[in-house]
Amino acid sequence: MEQQKASENVLKLAADQKRQKEQLHAKIIELEKQLNVKQKLELEIQQLKGKLNVMKHMKNDVDFDVPDKMYALHRDLTEKERLLRAMNALNQTLIVKERKSNDELQEARKELITTIQEMPSRGNIGVKRMGEIDNRPFLEVMRKKFNTNDAEDRASKLCSLWEEHLKDPDWHPFKIVIIQGKHQEVIDNEDEKLKELKNEMGEEVHGAVVAALKEINEYNPSGRYVTSELWNYAEGKKATLREGVKVLLKEWKLKRRKKGRRM
Repeated sequence: MEQQKASENVLKLAADQKRQKEQLHAKIIELEKQLNVKQKLELEIQQLKGKLNVMKHMKNDVDFDVPDKMYALHRDLTEKERLLRAMNALNQTLIVKERKSNDELQEARKELITTIQEMPSRGNIGVKRMGEIDNRPFLEVMRKKFNTNDAEDRASKLCSLWEEHLKDPDWHPFKIVIIQGKHQEVIDNEDEKLKELKNEMGEEVHGAVVAALKEINEYNPSGRYVTSELWNYAEGKKATLREGVKVLLKEWKLKRRKKGRRM
C-alpha cells in the first residue's frame, strides 16, 4: 500500500510540476515580450534624469514654471522607476520558482532511477548509463584477432582504457560548427586518437566510443563521468516521469497478483 501510495504521489507530482512549469514558461515568455517595454522605461528614466539636471540649472531663470515642471518630471521619474523595479522583481520571482520546480522534478527523477535500477528489467522503460562504452564491438574484434580465451580479457582491458580516455578533461575531440545558423558542438573526425582507433579496430569499435563521447558530452560535460538516466529504449530517448511511474505501478500490480496466488 505504501509503495502504491508513493507511486501515485510521484505521478501526481509529475503532473503538477509539468503544469506549473508550463505556466511559468508562459509567464517568462510574456516577460521576454515585454523586454522592449523595460528597455524603453530605462531610456525614459535616463531622459527624465537629464531633463531634471537641466531644470536644476534653470532655477535662477525668470521662468516661473520651472518648479512645477521639475515637480512633474520628478513625479514621472519616480513612477517609472517603480514600474521598472516591479518588472525586475516579478522576473526574478518567476526565475526562482522555475528553478525550484526543476529541482523538485530532478529529485523525483532521481528517486525513480534508483528504484527502477533495483527492479528486474522488463519492457522498454529502464535505466541507461550515459557515457558508458558498449564493450560488445571490442569483444567481436578481439575474437577475430585472438583465441577465445584471450579475447574477453583483452577486450575488457581495451574498453577500460578508452573509458579512462573519456574521463580525461584534457582530451576534447569536438569542434564547433554552424548548423542552420546556430553554433553546435560535434565530434571532430580529424582527432588523432579517434582516427587511430578507427584504423586499428574498425568502424564498430570507433562507433561505440563516439556514441559514448556524445552521451557524456550531452549529459555530463563538466564531470566527464558516466551518469544514469531514465530511458525509453523503444524510442531511443529520455523517458518521462509518467512513463517511469507506470513501470513502478505495473511492477507493484504484478507482485500483488503473485502474492494473491500464493495465499
